[in-house]
Amino acid sequence: MGLTSNKVLAVAVALAVVLFVATVWLWPRLARGGWRAVLGRVGLLLATQLALFASVGLAANNSFLFYGSWADLFGQEQDMGVVVDHSAGSKDVKVVGTQAMDVPGGGRPSVGGQIQKVVIAGEKSKIDSQAYVYLPPEYFQGKYAKSTFPVSVVLTGYPGTAENLLKGLKYPKTAFQQAKEKKMQPMILVMLRPTVAPPRDTECVDVPGGPQTETFFAEDLPQAIAQTYRVGTKPRNWGFMGNSTGGYCALKIVLHHPDRFSAGAGFSAYYRAADDVTTGDLFQGDQAEKKRADLLWSLDHVPQGSSSFLVTTSKHGEGNLKGTLAFIKKVKAPASVSSITLESGGHNFNTWNREIPPGLVWMSGKLSAS
Repeated sequence: MGLTSNKVLAVAVALAVVLFVATVWLWPRLARGGWRAVLGRVGLLLATQLALFASVGLAANNSFLFYGSWADLFGQEQDMGVVVDHSAGSKDVKVVGTQAMDVPGGGRPSVGGQIQKVVIAGEKSKIDSQAYVYLPPEYFQGKYAKSTFPVSVVLTGYPGTAENLLKGLKYPKTAFQQAKEKKMQPMILVMLRPTVAPPRDTECVDVPGGPQTETFFAEDLPQAIAQTYRVGTKPRNWGFMGNSTGGYCALKIVLHHPDRFSAGAGFSAYYRAADDVTTGDLFQGDQAEKKRADLLWSLDHVPQGSSSFLVTTSKHGEGNLKGTLAFIKKVKAPASVSSITLESGGHNFNTWNREIPPGLVWMSGKLSAS
């Protein structure tokens, strides 16, 4: 059974309950002296506490998906080592698996759509990254056989796993439901984490002498997807969205690459590249690049183009309220900005699940299929 399985959680909770009852039941017998009684008390208390700790940990992980598998929990990379052939004529996207949608009729792509697990090979950045591509039902229907679709890149926070976007944040299922209810147009989603050079947090920056992460997201990824799927190649066909670090990246890439993307949504985003033990020295003393990575500075000093931005925050619980208000104030025409401000909401999945449905509708309204 997988780490995120409800059966595993149920077993852990049941074991904790049994051990608690056993402790209460047996405690009078173990109250007397002697080393066996002492060991019995210690053993029951330890086992009960471990079971309770495991239950709480599994419940928290199922809610926030910090770890997607047992291998992930114990520090082992999963599904690595996929060889991508870069010989002449090969594609930059290799499909390594497919999965049905968890919706009525999801076993048929023309009814429920499909999620493809892929490896994207960056031609310029030399970065390879796993991703999930959601294809809506219309992509497989005959009357849309010659149609192109709008597409949005979707990023997790750091460190995050791409599975979070499927299970915890439910992007594909939400997009399916919103399109079915005619609230948004069918849209392709390319879902991955910003950590394309694990374990380093590169903040979507081209690190001097290091990972060229901005190049991967701004140039390689759109090119690879456009060569593989029926999507447009103009800025109006492309959006970028994400939460936390992914939100910062989305706003950064759209702000600095209006020739590639026309709309960016940052859920609980921050507005300046992080600088800590996970990032290392991102700029190698290059102050110009450091300023460029500050989105509030960039809004004052970089042409904004006609891009559209969506930013989110909450009056209580989020630490980005001040920065978000400053971002909104600094966006100038022909660019435009929209916002979602919750009364209360923390930096967590529950908050983002309240923002993603309207965020997808907003993104769909900003993009064109052709």
